[in-house]
Amino acid sequence: MTEVIMPKMGDGMEEGTLVDWLKGDGDKVKSGEVIGNIQTDKATLELESPGSGTITGFLLKAGETVPVGKPIALILKDGERVPSGWGTAQYDAGATAPSSEALQSTSPPASPEPLRATLAPEVAAAPSRKDRVVASPLAKRIAAERGIDLQSVVGTGPGGRITEKDLPSSVASSVQAPTPTAIATQSAQVPASGSDTTVELSRLRQITAKRTLESKQQVPHFYVTVEVDIESIVVMRAQFEREGSGKVSVNDFVVRACTLALQDMPEVNAVYQGKTVQQLSAVHIGIAAAIDEGLTVPVIKNAHAMSLRQISVRAKELVKKARENKLGMDELTGSTFSISNMGMLDVDNFIAIINQPNAAILAIASARKKAVVTEDDQIVVRHRMNITGSFDHRVVDGAVGAKFVNVVRAYLENPTRLLS
Repeated sequence: MTEVIMPKMGDGMEEGTLVDWLKGDGDKVKSGEVIGNIQTDKATLELESPGSGTITGFLLKAGETVPVGKPIALILKDGERVPSGWGTAQYDAGATAPSSEALQSTSPPASPEPLRATLAPEVAAAPSRKDRVVASPLAKRIAAERGIDLQSVVGTGPGGRITEKDLPSSVASSVQAPTPTAIATQSAQVPASGSDTTVELSRLRQITAKRTLESKQQVPHFYVTVEVDIESIVVMRAQFEREGSGKVSVNDFVVRACTLALQDMPEVNAVYQGKTVQQLSAVHIGIAAAIDEGLTVPVIKNAHAMSLRQISVRAKELVKKARENKLGMDELTGSTFSISNMGMLDVDNFIAIINQPNAAILAIASARKKAVVTEDDQIVVRHRMNITGSFDHRVVDGAVGAKFVNVVRAYLENPTRLLS
């Protein structure tokens, strides 16, 4: 018997959500064959079979979430059967693997749904069992914040596991007094009306909400904004198009400028590690990309080894794959610095939230034609745009952050330096 578990795909991954099964109960599968899709905190990825045999004993339905390492299905070899108590035992913290005798003596369920039906009595009894509470890490954290007694909550997850989806309807029935956080949350709610619409958050939007909240709570942000003259970039881009040498976006110039600036100032290309700060030699630039499901950040790896045009090609590839939901985990992890560009959305200025564990992120606003007074007091029309750096004050001091955005500006205002 081989257990199919929720795999860990990335250092920060704590749990995963099943998008769908591609195999049905009783189907034959081969080791390495794709049997389903899972949603991580970064992207939707393929779930491969860890062995060959017959897949059965499904414990997870589409949309359900379990922690990394938890069993979600079984793959049986000829002669093996689903062990007694499969499912409930797997989500009991004290459970042990079934014996070989149990494998031979138990009978298989006809389908995943009948298997769930046999677990129903255990699920119903879960609230009254004082010796254990089976709940996801996120559900436990929310319960602690809101003062919810998990013993009074009926879980709808596999084996009666309590998920965050089970908690909202249980707040009113909690036997504990609400905490200040719970009171603040409840008082902030707006009374619903008949014309209101409730929108279910996608898994990616839930993760984005969690990560941005953690960043703002844990990282002491400070911000520095400068205005950049990009007239030379506008002229250079037009020249590239006339020559037929291809389009290069303003964002490509920004990525290249940031890469060089990070090499000049490795104290910004760094990670906070408690009592130490690790300054990184390689530059991996994360590009915030908006997709239908939410926000994702594909990473241009080893940007320090790329030319402007190579950066341009790679950025286009990553954005295309992001919109098609085809990014691999390696393309979504490992950034040392990030860039968020709203230039196409007609904004004068904005600040971005740091993408942990990065020490900084740069926000790019829209380029606009402005009347500018030159050094010889002449008024000319130039393309200008605001850039704002968000910095982790544990790693970067104010003067260093100000110097960094000015180094980036110097590169952007002299774009021929970005061509080498």
